[in-house]
Amino acid sequence: MGISIDGNRYDAITFDCYGTLIDWEKGLTGYLTPLLESHDIHVVDSFLFDFYGRKEAELQAGVYRPYREILEDVLATLADRLGFTPSAEAIAGFPDSVGNWQPFPDTIAALKALGQRFQLVVISNIDDELFDLTQATLGINFDHVVTAGQVKAYKPDPRMFETAIERIGLPKARILHVAQSLYHDIAPATALGLDTVWIDRHEGHGSGATAPAEATPKWTLHNLRELVDALEPAV
Repeated sequence: MGISIDGNRYDAITFDCYGTLIDWEKGLTGYLTPLLESHDIHVVDSFLFDFYGRKEAELQAGVYRPYREILEDVLATLADRLGFTPSAEAIAGFPDSVGNWQPFPDTIAALKALGQRFQLVVISNIDDELFDLTQATLGINFDHVVTAGQVKAYKPDPRMFETAIERIGLPKARILHVAQSLYHDIAPATALGLDTVWIDRHEGHGSGATAPAEATPKWTLHNLRELVDALEPAV
């Protein structure tokens, strides 16, 4: 018997995008690994994810800068760490590669099913122009999209969630937040009083490309298919 969540308690589901809906780790390695190998550099994926997660969090904690610049700086810092000099085209191409990052196999079917019953909302540490690339890939009409580019702040900053709650126009108790990152999402959303579902796509084996954190979600699932099943109305 799987987890059961009373879907009648909610009118809207808010989602993190990258890492939850989009397989950003495969997207990251899909761009970075060939680039590194072209400079005869070979590293394990876990190194890339740990470096990326920590450096991204460090950059996002400072004065707001567009996510395109964050990605470029992560790559430049990685290159410095590994001792090579990427071309200007390689650095600029990293953010553009977001358009090639693909959804997890369970994402689109789950969003279509959930969209029949709930408002679907994205809360993402991304620029609008880059999210548009992902929107075209997903083909899902979200009721609201809240980006860091709009708020001029990055999760875990509570302003991201407060902006979403304001736009949705519902009490917090009627909103369910779903995300993979404990650091960016589950901890701050829980602190604000939202019910949370942690999509543990690493099944207990580390935090992947996100900074490590401690948080206590209300429910823990492993993919969005499980979320759809958990929210199925009782017969």
